[in-house]
Amino acid sequence: MISLYEFALSGNCHKIRLLLSLLDISYQRITVNGSERQHKADDFLKMNPFGQVPVLTDGDIVIRDSQAILVYLARKYGNELWLPTDAAALGEVMAWLSSAANEVTMGPNRLRLHFKFGRAINIEESEQISSNLLNILQQRLDNHRWLAADQITVADIAVYPYIALAQEGKIDLEPYPAIIAWIKRIQALPGYVGMPGMRQSE
Repeated sequence: MISLYEFALSGNCHKIRLLLSLLDISYQRITVNGSERQHKADDFLKMNPFGQVPVLTDGDIVIRDSQAILVYLARKYGNELWLPTDAAALGEVMAWLSSAANEVTMGPNRLRLHFKFGRAINIEESEQISSNLLNILQQRLDNHRWLAADQITVADIAVYPYIALAQEGKIDLEPYPAIIAWIKRIQALPGYVGMPGMRQSE
């Protein structure tokens, strides 16, 4: 049985729930109590020494980091559609996974942490990163239905949550119609699951 250790309101955890649902994989959700710092407890640190969620266990296999978990699930339970084997296509997917871990985290994610949860951040820096990221996404999606290939891949799943949650970071997506259309395409997928705060398809 697959188990997912998570925070309910984490976009990084949501991307794992989303891919599991899209792949129709049964799993056990284990909510980690952040207020009690369960993610810093010794038992949890044995799974992830960085003390962060999500963590996924699959039998004796333990995977930490949301991007790594997406890759694991796609390769083991998905098909080439989710994680291409072609070198160029795989490289493109990995580039967007890197963007999810960097620009998405430092931009929209941090702004949401500030405005929703009160985290102290450099607001101007995060707004600049977000603006640049959204312009790049808009340009890419203006000419492509998906980020890394002609079909959806884990690249889209990795980037999606904090873009769909942008309004909680006081980011207006209305100037980015291609991004809004991409959000709607993801939300129309069979097996899609959302989370509170996400922009909803009209």
